[in-house]
Amino acid sequence: MLRTKGIAFKLIFFYTLSGGLIFLLIFGFNYYFSRIIIEKNVEDNARNLALSKANQIEAVLRAVQKVPENLAYYLENSSCDNNELMRLLRSLVQNNPEIYGAAVAFEPYGFDKKLLHFAPYFFKSDGSIEFTDLGKGSYRYNAWDWYQIPKELNMPAWSEPYYDEGGGYTLMATYSVPFYKQSGGKKQCRGIVTADINLAWLQEVVSSTKVLQTGYAFLISKNGIIVTHPSKELIMNETIFGVAEARDDPQLRDIGRKMIRGESGFVPFRSIDSEKPCWMYYAPIPSNNWSLAVLFPRDELVADITRLNGIVIALGIAGLLLLSVAIVFIAHSITTPLRAMVQATKTIAIGNLDVELPPVRFEDEVGKLTEAFRYMKESLKEYIRALTETTASKERIESELKIARDIQMSILPKVFPPFPGRTEFDIYAAIEPAREVGGDFYDFFFIDDNHLCFVIGDVSGKGVPAALFMAVTKTLMKAKTSQDADPGMILTKVNKDLNQGNEACMFVTIFIGILNTTTGEILYANGGHNPPLMIRSGDNLSFAVEPLPVSHGLVVGAMEESIYQTETVILKPRDAIFVYTDGVTEAMNEQGELFSDDRLKKQLIKLHRKSAQETIAGIMKGIASFAREVPQSDDITMMMIRFHGGGE
Repeated sequence: MLRTKGIAFKLIFFYTLSGGLIFLLIFGFNYYFSRIIIEKNVEDNARNLALSKANQIEAVLRAVQKVPENLAYYLENSSCDNNELMRLLRSLVQNNPEIYGAAVAFEPYGFDKKLLHFAPYFFKSDGSIEFTDLGKGSYRYNAWDWYQIPKELNMPAWSEPYYDEGGGYTLMATYSVPFYKQSGGKKQCRGIVTADINLAWLQEVVSSTKVLQTGYAFLISKNGIIVTHPSKELIMNETIFGVAEARDDPQLRDIGRKMIRGESGFVPFRSIDSEKPCWMYYAPIPSNNWSLAVLFPRDELVADITRLNGIVIALGIAGLLLLSVAIVFIAHSITTPLRAMVQATKTIAIGNLDVELPPVRFEDEVGKLTEAFRYMKESLKEYIRALTETTASKERIESELKIARDIQMSILPKVFPPFPGRTEFDIYAAIEPAREVGGDFYDFFFIDDNHLCFVIGDVSGKGVPAALFMAVTKTLMKAKTSQDADPGMILTKVNKDLNQGNEACMFVTIFIGILNTTTGEILYANGGHNPPLMIRSGDNLSFAVEPLPVSHGLVVGAMEESIYQTETVILKPRDAIFVYTDGVTEAMNEQGELFSDDRLKKQLIKLHRKSAQETIAGIMKGIASFAREVPQSDDITMMMIRFHGGGE
């Protein structure tokens, strides 16, 4: 029957049938995989958002923890009268915006034989610093969990959130650190040092997490207490297990157990207050074993795809009908010119861009198509010409960058051992730029027969500007060292020179040291650089890794009037100093974790018996294993000097 029908009917019939089937298949495929992609994207976004917020809170909590830990160490190792203690506590609260209050709670008669209880406490109230003695009145601080738990455990601990009535008069959580004294050869608890965080601050941080229209984040403590939540009535009044019990929801109870165990995961969830279906990602906060959860409303996430699918269906049906009607009117008029266009297109496809297209007889779609093909043909010619030029230009730039990298690397010492005749020390350095050229540098050279100068620096920014600034800085450092043997004065002079005409406002962090190869004495100065690590060797081949004490000088090149101080340290035989740039500790893995100072120290401990070259090679390998497939984001530079002694 179709043989007797015209071309318009055949086109309409076959196009509508096949087009409709294809549209249905595509629509179904698109709808199915769109939901999968959305769920996958939701999981990725939820993970990134939760980890980002958890890391933000964790960073603050770690900073808060350092305060009472340092004060406890000070109290254990130093004597402190009442005035000094008050000054220290007030200063800690005033200078740490994250800390709501801080106290030192002594054991009975632990501070003064005339005082049974003594616990000075400073806290913030209406923009000012208030003081109270928790040992006075009816407030019995030694009965509170924040005092009892760390004392019994003999270790620092975060408390559960609580309302501190009689002390800070607010909802808070407390980090408590016990401190001790030696008495009769035994270590006895002398008291507890605390730092409080205001839960209002945590609520503000967590509530700043906005997800679509009704999504939100909430925080639970290590016992499941709801610490922050958009519904104020739930805060400190409900636990996640209480909600699960009220709903008779074993799945929610299981999620709560995983959260307080410090696990992380992505699960279906029903909102605690509205029971609205959501997706939830939860992640732990390691410092206090709390858990952060981020909720993504399911209906809001699929609303767009549902609406889009309705529009796609309507447009598809309308399009099929309109195209079928149009075919009736244009089928006969397009056949002949289209055949000519097909032949011309085949010729163009094999690379002949000079083929003549059929003449335009009518200003209809076929005529416009012919003009479009003519325009495409000319555009292809122009594109091929431009692509050829662009490719040549790109190859030239890549060649120039390679030459620039070779030049930059050539100005750094790279022959090891650099001083074969010198047995007083072992030195090795390595650099791995993040781009073709970078801003890190190192250098070492003898000022005279017995003084070795070594320098490491990290220029702000990346690429060619940083490389040029690095070359200028390295040249200035060597020139000024030849004029002066005082590291602080050298940095002061270099800083002044770099400020001259520094319109780009670039700066550089620098650590410089001058080693006396006879005595092991190092004169050094620091210009905003990472503190180096000292590897100390004991009598029985024991060792310790500790940061080198440095003054916190400003970065070099930032302020012309900056003055830098010279400091001193003595290396004993087998002692070593390890200097590095922040690209080492800030190398990141696939989970967004940093390599960190702790991992670096562990690597140095593991490699402490190795030579300087083997140690640096081992750390480079450790960073590569940690980062895996994550691209390097910053230059990595390391230098190690091990002092052997024995110089004449």
